[in-house]
Amino acid sequence: MTSIRWAFNAKAWKPTQSEWLLMSQCIEPEEKTRIGQFYFQRDAKSSMVGRCMLRKVISDELGVAWNSFNLTRTEKGKPVLKGLAANNALSFNVAHQGDYVVLAAEPEVNCAIDVMEVRRPGSRSLPDYFDLMKRKFNPYEWSTIKSAGTEQQQLEMYFRHWCLKESYIKTIGLGLGFDLARLDFHVKSQRLEVGETVSDTELYVDGMLVSPKWIFQETRLSENYYVAVGLERIRQNLTEKVKEVPFKVLTLQELLASAQPLTPPDLDYWLAFDAKDEMPNARKS
Repeated sequence: MTSIRWAFNAKAWKPTQSEWLLMSQCIEPEEKTRIGQFYFQRDAKSSMVGRCMLRKVISDELGVAWNSFNLTRTEKGKPVLKGLAANNALSFNVAHQGDYVVLAAEPEVNCAIDVMEVRRPGSRSLPDYFDLMKRKFNPYEWSTIKSAGTEQQQLEMYFRHWCLKESYIKTIGLGLGFDLARLDFHVKSQRLEVGETVSDTELYVDGMLVSPKWIFQETRLSENYYVAVGLERIRQNLTEKVKEVPFKVLTLQELLASAQPLTPPDLDYWLAFDAKDEMPNARKS
């Protein structure tokens, strides 16, 4: 097994009937139902791609048929394997926001991933927005964010910190009840170029440094998208370096190369999807 980093541009994908029907056949029935409940195509596409990514990485890395294992969720919603295929050392996680769906998978290391789009905070000024969010970060983090330079650079640093925090709480399997201000990230690399990955950020939890057990890999996926992968070393030697793996942007053909149906085709499922708007305020012509 190897370290995997995948991305897929879901915004650029305009599903055909045959593509949507095939993908809906190749995921679990309960997930198909859940995805069908989204109001907008944008959300349905991202969730569908994410579920197919998970089945692909399990099939590829464990050498099992796409339709031969049981992929479910924990109470917190994190995807997990059940049954015989669960007896392995592969950790995996998926996330999506805006244009991108991303996946990380690791052998011998517990991992989770998050992606953030750098975007302006609506009609609020940046100082007002930061004041609204002040309880989510501690004084050291705010100092790093606000000293990053221009407002755009401050926004980039803000979303990098948010992405790092999400990657940590997803790795440990906690959700909204966790106080994000307990996490104190010390970002060393002030600027990232598109495609660059760094792993020099340190984390303090309740004032205690948790490195080298914890490693955080940050990647600038595109101009306005940052990804953070949280890695908790549970089996690996703590002195061993965790490889920085570049993201591979998958094509639809690559994503579905080993896909095998779990359920029969459902034309009504396509018709319901096709009737939806892509996103809010985006009416069909």
